[in-house]
Amino acid sequence: MSQFQAPPVPVIRRQKDAKGRSFIDYKQVEELRRAMTQNGKMLSRKRMNMSAGDQSQLGQAIKRARFMALLPFTNAAS
Repeated sequence: MSQFQAPPVPVIRRQKDAKGRSFIDYKQVEELRRAMTQNGKMLSRKRMNMSAGDQSQLGQAIKRARFMALLPFTNAAS
């Protein structure tokens, strides 16, 4: 990858519940980790190519994964 080429956009798979509504599962830790920076922040909407509602669901899934200790709250190196 060259210096000026942007990294590929991570793809977050959505699941459907019993009523047919789609959501982002908090147990997909690797996909959530790809949607975060090295410091533990979420990537921007423009970089993720998401709508505001999708980003809100992603943030909720990250919060749930952190609460269940599947993701760290901060980077362990700092």
